[in-house]
Amino acid sequence: MDSVKDLVERLNAIDECGNIEAKKASSIDRSIMETVCALSNEPGLGGGYILLGVEKDESSLFPYYTVCGIENPDKLKLDFATQCANMFNIPVRPEIDTEQMSNGKIAVKVFVLELPEAQKPLYFKNEGLPRGAFRRISSSDQRCTEDDLHIFYNNTDSLDSSIVKDSSIEDISDDAVDLYRKLRANVNPYAEELSYENIELLQALGCIKKDNDKWLLTYTGLLVFGSKMALRRLLPMVRVDYIRVPGNEWVSDPEKRFTTTDMRGPLIELVQRTFNAITDDLPKGFLLPEGQIQAESIGLPIKVLREAIVNAFIHRTYRENQPIQVIRYGNRIEIKNPGFSLKPEEELGEPGSKNRNPFIAAIFHETNLAETKGSGIRTMRTLMEQASMVPPTFESDHSANLFTTRLLLHHFLSEDDVEWLSGFRDYQLTDAQKRALIFVRETGAIDNPSYRQLNGCDSLKASGELRNMRDFELLQQKGKGRATYYIPDLAFNNPDLSAPAPGVSAPVAGVSAPPMTGIAPAEPSLFDQMPTDLQQILLQLGRRTSNKEAVEAVITSLCKWKELKISELSAILGRSDKYLLREFITPLRESNKLTYTIPDMPNHPEQAYKSV
Repeated sequence: MDSVKDLVERLNAIDECGNIEAKKASSIDRSIMETVCALSNEPGLGGGYILLGVEKDESSLFPYYTVCGIENPDKLKLDFATQCANMFNIPVRPEIDTEQMSNGKIAVKVFVLELPEAQKPLYFKNEGLPRGAFRRISSSDQRCTEDDLHIFYNNTDSLDSSIVKDSSIEDISDDAVDLYRKLRANVNPYAEELSYENIELLQALGCIKKDNDKWLLTYTGLLVFGSKMALRRLLPMVRVDYIRVPGNEWVSDPEKRFTTTDMRGPLIELVQRTFNAITDDLPKGFLLPEGQIQAESIGLPIKVLREAIVNAFIHRTYRENQPIQVIRYGNRIEIKNPGFSLKPEEELGEPGSKNRNPFIAAIFHETNLAETKGSGIRTMRTLMEQASMVPPTFESDHSANLFTTRLLLHHFLSEDDVEWLSGFRDYQLTDAQKRALIFVRETGAIDNPSYRQLNGCDSLKASGELRNMRDFELLQQKGKGRATYYIPDLAFNNPDLSAPAPGVSAPVAGVSAPPMTGIAPAEPSLFDQMPTDLQQILLQLGRRTSNKEAVEAVITSLCKWKELKISELSAILGRSDKYLLREFITPLRESNKLTYTIPDMPNHPEQAYKSV
């Protein structure tokens, strides 16, 4: 089992973590117990750690967690164990340990094990379900919804199999049923259900059920085959809004209002209507490669758009009375449907599907309106890459109960992009970072999940590379924790402002500290005075900035060569005074490798450091 020190180091590396929660914790409050509930419930997480007596320095530019200590750890442990045993519908028995750190402070480490499926969901017994249950979504604790309960109760009937009150067999559209037969015959002309009468067919598809000898529609029957009049009467907000927005931002100019087209009808017909409304509005482009007679289309792949629309229909929640929104910007399409993804964001595109509406999904799969189960997102990514377009990105917002699919109408890399990116050549950016800059240029912002989806990397690598661009002032960080995102910063449109010195390496992926930038532009005279070997070490150090021992060795070598102030070291190493003091200078001084030049007055304005 990991130690407190190991867990704190992991937090400092990635800043946010799904299975580690740090709390200052002078007492056991409600938020700590919500984390216990969330870690116990979250499927596949395996549980997680809660660190008590650990706090984050919110004033630091970089993730910095320290052990602040617990004054009375025995009382805190007893209180924690008592609340875990009494507050929930079943007792929770976490593993609780104390650890004394090198600075003498005591931290409490709690490991909460994920509950077996038969015991889920855990919930606060004074609140009941679903409100009293929580899930662990990324690094936050989210209150459960009705949709979450279906994850825990696999045998619970889904909404699409439930009867719609006040419905009747007369609410079925014969045209929609005929369209199903046509589409099904195209896939399998010998399908047994094609020989059924309409009543038998609807019954086989889970679209109707008998209640007191009267046929009533299920939500599947009403949504997939219901007439427009019945849908308006029974589900007035279940529609598709196609919104055309001028420019690339949401109502960026209040004088140029967006235009909206409302579409409603049975889903089996609405797919094509929605698709046609979007494609009729898309720019068409063609490329005629040299030596070829037939031109190739360079527009958005049709199959990608259709899959995105179908995904919104079959995976949305119909418990929410909200329309699906298709927003057409000048440079992208965003499809927003009610209902967060039942699959974690990091698993999107992997084989296997978790269906909120299994009966509706089955109809779409049998008619080839949707991809093979669980492969739709992977297919979309593959087709976009084959078309040399930026991969689609997906955003699942559990708290807002919303899922967004974003398709850029953009070819990576266009001639204009190549010319624009050439201004960043001194930064030695990776292809992944370049792709992220293009994404920010088109959408105005990027977050960790979007970066991972664009580049197929893990959260740690994404966090490191985003922070590297932040350190060079290419991107500006906004928000905290799971809500962290990045927008353009000073050097985004003026790359020369923060460009690294010639010959100095760009930031290294995964390094949380700012990169070495060299001192030639900041202190040329000081740099020129250095021995040649020390100059070479400084210029090359950027390639291994994750090696803390190497940085410490350089600092001691610099202070051995010359007594240096913190401002001079900061200029040489390209790091903030505060960061250098915290991470290097103070530890080196406490280990007797550095000493003050004015030991009696540590805060003297002329204070400097020299090697022992």
